Amino acid sequence: MPTGTFTVPTSETRQFFDITHQVQKAVTASGIHDGICHVYNPHTTAGLTINEGADPAVQADILAALEKIVPPNLPYQHREGNSPAHVMASLVGSSVTVFIESGRLRLGTWQKIFFCEFDGPRSRKVFWRIA
Repeated sequence: MPTGTFTVPTSETRQFFDITHQVQKAVTASGIHDGICHVYNPHTTAGLTINEGADPAVQADILAALEKIVPPNLPYQHREGNSPAHVMASLVGSSVTVFIESGRLRLGTWQKIFFCEFDGPRSRKVFWRIA
């Protein structure tokens, strides 16, 4: 099973970073034409999601909704001060799985794979495995 890692250099405290191209590059290099690609984020203050990539307003709307759902001023007990990022990461999730058909990620017309930064800027790692 081909596996690998790539780096995501985030530049903002909260942002969606399109990693579709890096994941497709891994699929192409694997030589696998039909299968499954699993993408995993090992960070507790970041997530992964698949959503619309054509209109950046969608990503802004999701971030705004998460900020509304996860208030910054709760009496959080975690002393590091980034509890909202941990909560957002738990809500979004840490992995995505995409079918591979004819050597291509089988995403919908408007779909992209996003790394979701909630405690940046940082240099993050993303792991992938193709089966």
